[in-house]
Amino acid sequence: MTTQSNTPAGWYPDPHGAPQTLRYWDGAQWTDHTNPAQQAAGQVPPQAPAQQAAFPQQQGADPKVQRQVQQQAGVAAGGPGGGTLFTEPVLVVNQKAKLIELTNEYKVMDQSGREIGSVTQVGQGVLRKILRFVSSLDQFLTHKLEIRDAYGQPQLLLTRPAKIFKSRVIVTRPDGSPVGEIVQKNMIGKINFAMMANGQQVGAIKAENWRAWNFAIVDHADNEVARITKTWEGLAKTLFTTADNYVLQIHYQLPEPLLSLVVATALTVDTALKQDARGWG
Repeated sequence: MTTQSNTPAGWYPDPHGAPQTLRYWDGAQWTDHTNPAQQAAGQVPPQAPAQQAAFPQQQGADPKVQRQVQQQAGVAAGGPGGGTLFTEPVLVVNQKAKLIELTNEYKVMDQSGREIGSVTQVGQGVLRKILRFVSSLDQFLTHKLEIRDAYGQPQLLLTRPAKIFKSRVIVTRPDGSPVGEIVQKNMIGKINFAMMANGQQVGAIKAENWRAWNFAIVDHADNEVARITKTWEGLAKTLFTTADNYVLQIHYQLPEPLLSLVVATALTVDTALKQDARGWG
């Protein structure tokens, strides 16, 4: 099943015969990533579906998101991707605007504004939310986030252990298998993170200014493979809410585990770094 290079990447019924299971086809070969089968799944290669149903039926393109991508982030309009978190060349990550932020929540869309996933903070108790409301101490405690697809199925789990100075984020699959870590390298000047997998550095995240709003993501050879751009929320949102909005542009299809770490990075930057500069503290 590795010869049908014209078959688009996406989730398909498991070719190994596992019941009610989807397996991810990266465009060249089957991967180890599986998910419970959904009604809208595509068909098994080699017969590529005319149009892969990768997310639930939604309305058309959102002009506001398109402006955010093309005008604010400077990303040229491109063709459609595979419709999933791991096959779209552009991910729009918008934090839900709240006057008082007690739980981190994000909506993830493609470049047209169609929602293809979400991120939510998990594992918070009542006392933790009270602490977050009355102080900024919560930023030093452990944070856990789930990256979910359009069906609400977990795809990646992010854990940022308690920290005082430098941040470290652990990325795992829903079954607990490790993907890698994102480790803050410095505290002064332009903030940089290393992306680690199996004890080796597979990439890095480099802030392009001291305010750490825009980041270049490079591979192990220091070639840029993706870019994160913070987009302007508007004066009212910036002053009175906690919302942060980003656009992640992936330049070409990446191998694993780099791809999963890059997708996780769009959320990690905000949780590990930007949250320290906002809030009630």
